[in-house]
Amino acid sequence: MYTLYGFPFSQHSRRVVSLLEETGLEYEFKNVDMMNGEHMSPTYLEINPNHQVPTLIADNVKIHESNAILRYLCNKHDLEVWYPQDADTRAAVDQWLDWIQCRLSLAVLGIVLNKVFMGEDADQDAIKQGQEKMVELSPLLEETFADSQFLCGARPTIADLALVSNIFHLGLADELPTGESTGRWYKAMLEMDGVKKSLPEM
Repeated sequence: MYTLYGFPFSQHSRRVVSLLEETGLEYEFKNVDMMNGEHMSPTYLEINPNHQVPTLIADNVKIHESNAILRYLCNKHDLEVWYPQDADTRAAVDQWLDWIQCRLSLAVLGIVLNKVFMGEDADQDAIKQGQEKMVELSPLLEETFADSQFLCGARPTIADLALVSNIFHLGLADELPTGESTGRWYKAMLEMDGVKKSLPEM
């Protein structure tokens, strides 16, 4: 059984929970209370010196980065339906995972961290920069979903789990993308049991 250290308001934690729940893999969730600084505690720093979540532990394996965890679980358990083995589709999944992490996540962080969690210490410039970046990125998603039910074809992959965790995060700040096709995809993702079970109690 896996041990997953995470935080329900972490989009990176939620994507891993979604995959574990969707595939029925057994795991124990250990909440790291980031709102009260538990991720900076000596105890957790021994688990993850990067003071981030999630962290997955299995036997002697410890993995910190969420997308690496997704890939590990798929490779370990032959979850080809979530991470297809054919080179072309896998490349598309990997491309979206990298795009989400390198381009989208930075905009989401700037918006949500400052609009939702930072209160009077919010960085208004970071919010504005994130919003401007979303003006650039949202049409790319809309164009993709206008032609494809999910990011890489007719069924969801781990790339969709990574994306929906970020889009839900934007919803916390009332900043959901407004595109019709993106909205259809988002509605379909929220109907998945694994995604439902990953969401924080509001």
